[in-house]
Amino acid sequence: MGLAVRVVAGALVAALGWGTLVFAADPPRGSDAGAASGDLRSELIFPPLHLHSHGSCLVECPNGDLLVCWYQGSGERRADDVAVFGARQRRGQTQWSEPFLLADAPGFPDTNPCLLIDPRGKLWLIWQTIIANEWHTALTRYKVSGDYEREGAPVWESSETLILRPGPEFGEIVTRQCDADLLLIDSQPESQRDRLKKYFEKRREHALDKYFTRMGWMTRVHPLVIDGKRLIMPLYSDGFDFSIMALSDDWGATWTASTPLVSYGGVQPSVVRKKDGTLVALMRDNGPPPKRALKSESLDRGQTWTTVVDTDIPNPGAGLEVIALASGKWLLINNDTEQGRHKLSVSLSDDEGATWKWHRPLELDEPGPAATTASYPSIIQGADGRLHASYTYTLKGQRATPGPHGKMEVETIKHVVFTEDFIRQGAK
Repeated sequence: MGLAVRVVAGALVAALGWGTLVFAADPPRGSDAGAASGDLRSELIFPPLHLHSHGSCLVECPNGDLLVCWYQGSGERRADDVAVFGARQRRGQTQWSEPFLLADAPGFPDTNPCLLIDPRGKLWLIWQTIIANEWHTALTRYKVSGDYEREGAPVWESSETLILRPGPEFGEIVTRQCDADLLLIDSQPESQRDRLKKYFEKRREHALDKYFTRMGWMTRVHPLVIDGKRLIMPLYSDGFDFSIMALSDDWGATWTASTPLVSYGGVQPSVVRKKDGTLVALMRDNGPPPKRALKSESLDRGQTWTTVVDTDIPNPGAGLEVIALASGKWLLINNDTEQGRHKLSVSLSDDEGATWKWHRPLELDEPGPAATTASYPSIIQGADGRLHASYTYTLKGQRATPGPHGKMEVETIKHVVFTEDFIRQGAK
């Protein structure tokens, strides 16, 4: 890292106040009590702060180190001090390094980062710079590094912008669905009809607007590489309230857009591949009840997607991730409630997501405004078979010391390590 970058990063660390522990006298409820059991280990990546610390993603490096990223600042899209930070845990250790700066466009919020190590051994950092303090003005950016196992931040060899240009079928698909939905408005409660009509008309208008179709697409979880060369970047738009996939067969030199996964609130997709090649996308449910994770499938390597449907997986409108394990089982991490983020669980499936037979909470508190919450999880399997998760960990009420303006809330990123057996020992 050059001297100028070291000075900037050091100033940011000082300004953000890392190193000041702000736990209350009473420890938080959650999974910490189980960390000594040998089945699960957990630690905080940095001390809780009176700053929004959110949207983590982690990877295991070829040398066994863990890298994690997240965004942090005084808010989200409307806070211009938000930047992307990272930390490293050396192989065999339990402590994390001091946080270091990964991405910052001064004067703009930088949010929603994710990480990938591709089959070439290259590390990708993908994130969004919010141009005008609204999610629909997000610009997706990425950096690539071949030198990331040293102390501190990776040495980036390239930095690019992911400019997505959906084809004419985008407008056709969205318009067709809006027309069908408008025909059904009379079947909805009279009190909701005007709002729904405006919603569908605005969606149809935006689907034909070049700005709205090309801007505002955001990442959330790990990209997926299939066949050793096709990079699938799951994206979603708060402007459209649905998802799409960015596809590249040349490591980002060019990008194409899939057909849209049109739904009412199916966002932040996580993609996993079946043994027969079918791709399955599970999505957060930002739509109306029932609050269930949403699903779509692709039979052509991510180019087109089936109609989005509800699953039976509870989801309160919160991030999730699903991965395929070396054992052939699938692992899901999710806030498995219909309301609130006081419970974060892991589930195993031995039939590629048809059923989820084993469940176990990683975090569990009583619901309510003072609950300790866990959200926006990231999940990977290490080379040794162990499972690693990171997620936002928020302490509220009497579990936090007063902060600016008397706010009683602090946040950090938590890391946990466990095994498949840990999940199977839980409730069925």
